[in-house]
Amino acid sequence: MERLQNLREEAQQGGGAKRIEAQHAKGKLTARERIELLFDPGSFEELGQMVTHRSTLFGLENQRYLGDGVVTGYGRIEGRTVYAYAQDFTVLGGSLAEAHAEKICRILDLAVQNGCPVIGLNDSGGARIQEGVVSLGGYADIFYRNTRASGVIPQLSLILGPCAGGAVYSPALTDFIGMVEGSSYMFVTGPNVVKTVTHEEVSSEDLGGASAHATKSGVTHFTYANERAAIEGYKNLLRYLPQNCEDGVPNLDYTPSDEARPRLDTIIPASAQQPYDMCEVIEDLVDAESFFEVHAAFAENIVVGFARLAGRSIGVVANQPAYLAGVLDIHASTKAGRFVRFCDAFNIPLLVLEDVPGFLPGTDQEWNGIITHGAKLLYAFAEATVPRITVITRKAYGGAYDVMNSKHIGADMNYAWPTAEIAVMGAKGAAEIIFKKDILEASNPAAMWAEKEAEYAEAFAHPYRAAARGYVDEVIAPHQTREKLIRAFAMLENKVAHNPKRKHGNIPL
Repeated sequence: MERLQNLREEAQQGGGAKRIEAQHAKGKLTARERIELLFDPGSFEELGQMVTHRSTLFGLENQRYLGDGVVTGYGRIEGRTVYAYAQDFTVLGGSLAEAHAEKICRILDLAVQNGCPVIGLNDSGGARIQEGVVSLGGYADIFYRNTRASGVIPQLSLILGPCAGGAVYSPALTDFIGMVEGSSYMFVTGPNVVKTVTHEEVSSEDLGGASAHATKSGVTHFTYANERAAIEGYKNLLRYLPQNCEDGVPNLDYTPSDEARPRLDTIIPASAQQPYDMCEVIEDLVDAESFFEVHAAFAENIVVGFARLAGRSIGVVANQPAYLAGVLDIHASTKAGRFVRFCDAFNIPLLVLEDVPGFLPGTDQEWNGIITHGAKLLYAFAEATVPRITVITRKAYGGAYDVMNSKHIGADMNYAWPTAEIAVMGAKGAAEIIFKKDILEASNPAAMWAEKEAEYAEAFAHPYRAAARGYVDEVIAPHQTREKLIRAFAMLENKVAHNPKRKHGNIPL
């Protein structure tokens, strides 16, 4: 018993006091401190605490590191069972090798078998060079399990230090990635390699820091000021997610009250050219302080995130007129498409708020594949079988009308505000094309153009023609929207839908 206690103490001490102090000096917590913050007090059960590394070459002779640089186990977060692994940078730089990888693989296997979320706390110097190809094989073993678990259980990754080379692909295969500003970074090749190959000088932070991946690449979904905030943020994220793909998100208690939201009646500007903030619409529609935005700093022309509506967890996808007029472009399509597929995989109903003038034009978009990327969002909505409701607040033009969860691609309910304009394009552009000859031959072309624009707007710049065809279920006053949504989602709660039998579809990647 005494030997067992000594071994446990040795394992928990990790890399020793000096390396722990160095970790703290950088403003970072140790792996065990992170685990302690993540789980309910006293609930974490460690697995593989006494596993040791297997290499005895190149400086590792006569060395023994219990745990092999990663803490693995399970516990409870707000009463729910969750699996986790935390790489320990104080032990061999948190480098990954055979035993290290086996511990992570075991956690992923257990999480899938028992239908529970898994959280990876990444802080590693990469593959352990002393173990050669065994380290590379360990990464591949993890990637394989990440892929098999995709859509089965929620997989969450927090980057709390370096994550480079092959290590980046495990987080990339998970559902959400979070990073800490100033202390975490991700890249396939580091600054030194970049300089050697391209002669470009760049810092680790600029190349793969939290800000770069939150705003430029879109690799990370969340950024946090420090590790404590990151861990609390992920505990909050879990509240919106089910345990697995066959489970539902627990509903919170909700007491119905006056659901009218009068402010929404005045939120749309008088001019169709004026922007407004769709986040204000979202905040008025969902339960108070329940909106949890995802990918907030990336592709800001579309807003995605989780919220609660009368206590139910829902996913929200909304065009943002305050940024690029809410157009769909490459990044917005990819961002929203991935979020839609996550919600569909985990039985989270979708609310779509639509104000879209179309797809962003230009050679940059066309040459970089807006056709393929826009099709991702179209595919994601068309494939989804969860309850889906759309509210058209203003513009719904062209192909973007179809893509943004129209009735034609399987939406369950579509509402429109009286300010909605559902047409092939805006009245001004349409009039210029349809009445080009009349405008050119008129004695006052500007006046004729304005007249024909008004004529087209009278015919199409409203929701009633679409409602007459059944493409819109009801034209509603904005202040009624929340009540309508609560009733509609309750009606759709037991929706059953099945896609055709197949191995899998071929989404346009």
